[in-house]
Amino acid sequence: MVIRKDGLVLTIGCLIIEAEEVWLTRHDGHVVPGHALAYDQETGFGVVQALGPLGVPAVDFGDAAEAKVGDPVVLADGIGQFVRANIVAKQEFAGYWEYVLDEAIFIAPAHPSWGGAALLDTDGKLLGIGSLHLQMSKNGEPADINMIVPINLLPPILDDLLKRGRVNKPPRPWLGAFSAESRGKVVVMSVAQGGPAAQAGLRQGDIISEIRGEEVDGLADFYRKVWTSGPAGAEIPLRVLRGGREAWLRVKSADRNSFLRKPPLQ
Repeated sequence: MVIRKDGLVLTIGCLIIEAEEVWLTRHDGHVVPGHALAYDQETGFGVVQALGPLGVPAVDFGDAAEAKVGDPVVLADGIGQFVRANIVAKQEFAGYWEYVLDEAIFIAPAHPSWGGAALLDTDGKLLGIGSLHLQMSKNGEPADINMIVPINLLPPILDDLLKRGRVNKPPRPWLGAFSAESRGKVVVMSVAQGGPAAQAGLRQGDIISEIRGEEVDGLADFYRKVWTSGPAGAEIPLRVLRGGREAWLRVKSADRNSFLRKPPLQ
């Protein structure tokens, strides 16, 4: 979604991580090269600068905090496809990639091309950016929904993203552990090759029960305890259950950005 007259485009960051080239295609097929300016890991937003005129207007921001469950919305992609939907929930979301939103927006029905799509209110103002396709139980049956990152998270960090490529504060400690929550327990699904968790010996199937001597109460709580352990590079002690036995591991965290390739400006 174009958010400024100079061709600044907002998308979801997973689409531009380590991108070597970016091409922006209008709904009529006109193609313009772009440059990936920034990816913010905390919100999930990605920012791209068009390197040529796009010839389309910028969207106005709405107020995602004022949006209510039940409100009608539209989720529209860049090629003109859209879904008329309703907000079905506004609640915390924790992702397996060390990610938490205090209040994400969930809509139904789902858009088949949700990634980077724009959530618009009835006035055509931007409420958020499409991030995920999920399923929820509705009357005992699975229903497809989309998770949306609220637009209100962008204004406080946008200037930093444009000037520095990241928010001007110490990076969060990153473990490189992909985890899920099962009955309130945090279970390791896999670890990033060469990442801090892998180097410390964390394994698939490990259950993380404590961090720094404090009990872990679900996935979001685990991440927040990691992030309050100090800046990236802090050593984080974890108690894990493995094969019915307990073990303590000390993970030397890292800045996730240091593991990512930076896009060259051609």
